[in-house]
Amino acid sequence: MPAAKDVYTVDDVRQMPDDGNRYEIIAGELLVTPAPGVSHQTVLARLFRQLADYVERHRLGEIWFAPVDVVFGPHTLVEPDLLFVAGRRAEVVTEREVLGAPDLAVEVLSPSSARTDRGKKRALYQETGVREYWVVDVSEHAVETWRPGATRPEVARVILEWRPDPAVAPLRIDLAALFRPRRLPA
Repeated sequence: MPAAKDVYTVDDVRQMPDDGNRYEIIAGELLVTPAPGVSHQTVLARLFRQLADYVERHRLGEIWFAPVDVVFGPHTLVEPDLLFVAGRRAEVVTEREVLGAPDLAVEVLSPSSARTDRGKKRALYQETGVREYWVVDVSEHAVETWRPGATRPEVARVILEWRPDPAVAPLRIDLAALFRPRRLPA
């Protein structure tokens, strides 16, 4: 890793080594997290498939999984596990990055990221106008939904409902199915 600095920039992060770690910065502070585990990736894949099918079926916009840079200025770059940008806001998407708040940002908690995801990232997403921020807690089988101005999350433990467009029926995600144990074929 390059020499430590007091304040990091987006350009600094883009020069970090491709070593399997995730490098992000919030207000110039470098955040480094190791590659996620299998349970994290299993839940992330299941969630992505449901969201992507719904978004495509209703032509709502675009959804991506990490790594996709979300840039909030020269000293803040994050890579949510999943993010959605509504079609009516396509101008915030460039070939390289999303410039500003996505409509939905999702983080699946890992032991190494839980504090940042629930603290600094939550505050960043609320302050920058992310319409919904989901904190997916695999160990608790729950999803916290944060919105701008909220002091507490809405917590779903059975069904998670997402309605990015009021003219379209909501997506209902069965959390028991989302969090079911993985079973590899024998």
